[in-house]
Amino acid sequence: MRDFVVSIEAEYRRYKALGEAAMAQLNDAELGAAEGASANPVTVIVWHLGGNLASRFTDFLTTDGEKPWRNRDDEFAARTAARTEVMARWERGWSVLFEALAPMTDADLARTITIRSQPMRVHEALHRSLAHASYHVGQIVHIAKQHRGETWHSLSIPPGQSVAYNLAPTRETPAAHAAKLAPPERG
Repeated sequence: MRDFVVSIEAEYRRYKALGEAAMAQLNDAELGAAEGASANPVTVIVWHLGGNLASRFTDFLTTDGEKPWRNRDDEFAARTAARTEVMARWERGWSVLFEALAPMTDADLARTITIRSQPMRVHEALHRSLAHASYHVGQIVHIAKQHRGETWHSLSIPPGQSVAYNLAPTRETPAAHAAKLAPPERG
């Protein structure tokens, strides 16, 4: 059975799509622009989240989630990067995650893994990671919304449309929401 694993994966896919839809609304300069001295720009958040996902989910069930090759401090360094590099870093982390989830079953959720030498159950690690990813995707959405202002394209129910939505809710699944956010195919 994979009911729980599929559910968690669907939520990860929703947050990946939300982040991508927010970043698509930014121009290249805005990806690296910080909103204050202590704020992280989208580029830094992507570097950190991508590094975290790659580290945690490489050999997820068999090795410590904090890999010796990860340089977490470097993830927070100011950097200039082309959109293609930012999106490659983003995609790398998510790909490692989804590759780790693909063979998992619900029976794996009770297994014990380690992160920074701390033992925890797989289900605990997945909840922790999903919360971490959603936190940082929320930051990306917030930054993008600040940059776009009045031209922001809502990623959920637009302001002023809640009553209409409640009268005819779509009850969309996480996968359907993610698909709705995906950019149209170019060809």
